[in-house]
Amino acid sequence: MPPSARQPAHPRHVQAGDPVPIGRRRRFRQGTVALREIKRLQLSTKLLLKALPFERIVREIGLTVRPRGEGFRWQSQAIQALQEATEARLVHLFEDTNLLALHAKRVTIMVKDMQLARRIRRF
Repeated sequence: MPPSARQPAHPRHVQAGDPVPIGRRRRFRQGTVALREIKRLQLSTKLLLKALPFERIVREIGLTVRPRGEGFRWQSQAIQALQEATEARLVHLFEDTNLLALHAKRVTIMVKDMQLARRIRRF
C-alpha cells in the first residue's frame, strides 16, 4: 500500500468544537475490581440489605407467630437491631464458608462449604 493511500494519523476535517473522541476504557486484571469492592465493603459500616424488603420479611414472619388478626407493632430500632444482627450472622457464615473452601484448596465457595459451615456452627 503506497503511503499516500493510507489515512492520515490526524484527520484534517476535525474542527474546533467537535467532541473529543474517548479512548478505550482501561480493563483491570481479573479479580482486581472484585477485591477492591470487597475491601470497600469491609471498611464501610453501612447496612448491605435494603431496609424496606427486610422490614417486610420481618413483619411477615411476625404474622406467622401471632394468632390471626393479632399483629405485632414494631419499633424502628427493633427492626434495625434485627437487621444488624442478621447481617453480622450472614457475614460470619460467609467467612466460615470461605475458610472451608480455602481449606479444600479452592478459591470458589460451594454449596457443600456452606452446608458444612452451618452444620459445624449449628446455624
